[in-house]
Amino acid sequence: MEQPKGVDWTVVILTCQYKDSVQVFQRELEVRQKREQIPAGTLLLAVEDPEKRVGSGGATLNALLVAAEHLSARAGFTVVTSDVLHSAWILILHMGRDFPFDDCGRAFTCLSVENPEAPVEALVCNLDCLLDIMTYRLGPGSPPGVWVCSTDMLLSVPVNPGISWDSFRGARVIALPGSLAYARNHGVYLTDPQGLVLDIYYQGTEAEIQRCVRPDGRVPLVSGVVFFSVETAERLLATHVSPPLDACTYLGLDSGARPVQLSLFFDILYCMAENVTREDFLVGRPPELGQGDADVAGYLQSARAQLWRELRDQPLTMAYVSNGSYSYMTSSATEFLHSLARPGAPGAQIVHSQVERQGAGTYLNVPWSEFFKRTGVRAWDLWDPDTPPAECCLPSARLFPVLHPSRDLGPQDLLWMLDRQEDGGEALRAWRASWRLSWEQLQPCLDRAATLASRRDLFFRQALHKARHVLEARQDLSLRPLIWAAVREGCPGPLLATLDQVAAGAGDPGVAARALACVADVLGCMAEGRGGLRSGPAANPEWMRPFSYLECGDLAAGVEALAQERDKWLSRPALLVRAARHYEGAGQILIRQAVMSAQHFVSTEPVELPGLGQWVVAECPARVDFSGGWSDTPPLAYELGGAVLGLAVRVDGRRPIGARARRIPEPELWLAVGPRQDEMTVKIVCRCLADLRDYCQPHAPGALLKAAFICAGIVHVHSELQLNEQLLRTFGGGFELHTWSELPHGSGLGTSSILAGTALAALQRAAGRVVGTEALIHAVLHLEQVLTTGGGWQDQVGGLMPGIKVGRSQAQLPLKVEVEEVTVPEGFVQKLNDHLLLVYTGKTRLARNLLQDVLRSWYARLPAVVQNAHSLVQQTEECAEAFRQGSLPLLGQCLTSYWEQKKLMAPGCEPLAVRRMMDVLAPHVHGQSLAGAGGGGFLYLLTKEPQQKEALEAVLAKTEGLGNYSIHLVEVDTQGLSLKLLGTEASTCCPFP
Repeated sequence: MEQPKGVDWTVVILTCQYKDSVQVFQRELEVRQKREQIPAGTLLLAVEDPEKRVGSGGATLNALLVAAEHLSARAGFTVVTSDVLHSAWILILHMGRDFPFDDCGRAFTCLSVENPEAPVEALVCNLDCLLDIMTYRLGPGSPPGVWVCSTDMLLSVPVNPGISWDSFRGARVIALPGSLAYARNHGVYLTDPQGLVLDIYYQGTEAEIQRCVRPDGRVPLVSGVVFFSVETAERLLATHVSPPLDACTYLGLDSGARPVQLSLFFDILYCMAENVTREDFLVGRPPELGQGDADVAGYLQSARAQLWRELRDQPLTMAYVSNGSYSYMTSSATEFLHSLARPGAPGAQIVHSQVERQGAGTYLNVPWSEFFKRTGVRAWDLWDPDTPPAECCLPSARLFPVLHPSRDLGPQDLLWMLDRQEDGGEALRAWRASWRLSWEQLQPCLDRAATLASRRDLFFRQALHKARHVLEARQDLSLRPLIWAAVREGCPGPLLATLDQVAAGAGDPGVAARALACVADVLGCMAEGRGGLRSGPAANPEWMRPFSYLECGDLAAGVEALAQERDKWLSRPALLVRAARHYEGAGQILIRQAVMSAQHFVSTEPVELPGLGQWVVAECPARVDFSGGWSDTPPLAYELGGAVLGLAVRVDGRRPIGARARRIPEPELWLAVGPRQDEMTVKIVCRCLADLRDYCQPHAPGALLKAAFICAGIVHVHSELQLNEQLLRTFGGGFELHTWSELPHGSGLGTSSILAGTALAALQRAAGRVVGTEALIHAVLHLEQVLTTGGGWQDQVGGLMPGIKVGRSQAQLPLKVEVEEVTVPEGFVQKLNDHLLLVYTGKTRLARNLLQDVLRSWYARLPAVVQNAHSLVQQTEECAEAFRQGSLPLLGQCLTSYWEQKKLMAPGCEPLAVRRMMDVLAPHVHGQSLAGAGGGGFLYLLTKEPQQKEALEAVLAKTEGLGNYSIHLVEVDTQGLSLKLLGTEASTCCPFP
């Protein structure tokens, strides 16, 4: 299910009682903003409670005041005004009480969970889970107001909890289900059928709890989450100026007011419950107050009277999340560990929500009396003689040695208590001689910043091992969240060093290429969205030295040289982006080397050499891809394995792609490129090897034809022999090569790869060799790597091989493509011809940028891209079965699904004008898709009715804003590549001007 849009918080406040740690927690909030857990524009505030025991209600009022102050100042006011609340979404997170199992409290307790969809990988604390729940689950849809959330519990909430905010006013509590047994020691809500809260029971009687039972047999627990509307928040904020509630805020305490302790639920919210009377409310005592403090009863009663006047007329409603769960993070070790083992899981144990300071506790899992007997420790060792019995508890026990008068302390000074002997002996005497502090006394001495920094350091050290393992084990796990974490938290250096080590030591070019792609991602992240687009050129002369090492196969030297050059490009975003491009360029070198392994499957057979001037003509259909495109693209083709179903097609009855070659007496190469066989627009003469040097620059004139001569073995560009010497020695003269395509550039019909195939086929035959079609498929793969355009194998499979077929490559090197003809029912090819149309959209696709983006996403192993790549391969087999059945509706479904897969693989491949065209045509077709990578070119349609060219032309003619489109007939070609020799035409001089 798709995650709903999150809340754009105006203010996020974290309250805490540790005055010396406010800046630590402020930094933690800022870290989470860098991780995109909190929106970028949100005001972040860590706020200390005015006093340690102001209670959850007092902490809420103080935090609300601080938020209003900051928002008022931001708006330009010189006094606090509640008007700033009217357009604000405020989240108050309470740290709560001390926690014996974590120095940094319950909020920062680490959980054994991961969020694979998080943009930044990091340790997951309870605070992170609660932020996610409040931002994406409970908060969405709520009006402006104030959310308050405790951090002392583990929550599980479904993605769409089904909370309605229609006509909402007052305050709303969020309740989660609990058992009747648990409710005996906890708070529960009593509501009417409409959700109006009638009463709140804490440790209620059996009868009271029974009245709260829901139809599901559970009771709604007080779970630490509440929402205040703007009106109610204004009412609450207004109390901060009135004694004694002013003492709940720092302003009151700074004015010398006596502190007052308030509960959020059993003071502030309780007065809003429908069945509560004023008399009962004024004399009641919240559970947080404890049983001492009798002298503050009158003071508290005055505070409650003020709350009653301000809030009584505000309705209190409950939202019950029946399929959520709640688990309090108790101070009981056994129960706490149990809750951590299954956080939020159905049936997880819910534990007591109130930690009492009482003497009848345990230490080391035994009662105090047994502990005293076993160790020889006595009560006077731990507590002063005048300490009240109720205060003789674990937090106040002076158990922990911190200084010994004559020696250093070690673990043995505390671990001796685990011994089963009756008396501690020498260990006991040493312990007694030590200066000892209690847990409560140690709390102010804790260095929470060091604790959090240590955790982060440990996480990143572990993360480096993870990154290495993921790459070396070729796992389909994304490292991008980890990369973002390293960059945003200021430690990309160790990650870059690890990636360098993996790349340099990899025996597999795929592992090395992925590691280099990860380095490019690190550099791109360091640019922080500035410095330009990631896609771009990668041929700066400064990077040629490391590239040359890679080209020669010296991976270790190449990686080292890359790192040396990288260090010069880290100073500003523009340089970082350009460096990232060159690291992707380095990865392309390794991809080329991997794909060139396909040359292993290229072979030729000698045949009679054609006469001088005798033309060899090769012609091919175009291709239409019906399923699986992108899976044929290296490195997917050899890391995942590819499968593509394609059709060889004639367009308007013609085979639109071709080449012709012949030998000429002159020891030169005459090249011509044109839109048609009889119309050559680019004419080039190569008289020396220098004229061929730009064969690897795809946009250079005639680059494909030059690469064809090199890949065909006719010319050796790095030979010591001059071009004319090579040609005369082997062939007694030179060659003339013409190529043409009657399709527009960027058509999406596989033109360039098929053109390479026809050029190679014509050249090889003119040179006295014949190459089989399957060998030619691999030869084109090799040529395109030499040309440096990259690309996969589906285009040449689709155009060189006849009819309907599936091409496949296994997840292995050397890269080998195998082709299977798909058998269809008799007469189905003609039926397909009657229902298949091509529409030229008038938009030229920009496939190169799309290719770079797809490879970047694949190397990052983005989960959606990995899953989609597997789906592409799987659906190809389903599409083949639809052809075998001869089912046009099933094929239409395949096309529709295929187009969605393409858009997921390459976001941005659907121009708005094309979307408009597809929407208009949708009622008339079983399915449709842009050909090839998308972005423009040809749209192909499987129409519901036969022979619909004129009808659809009329439909499109009525639609505005479609541009220069045209509709073309298309039919399946059952011949594929054709090769023929024409008569001799004497040529003794260059026909080019």
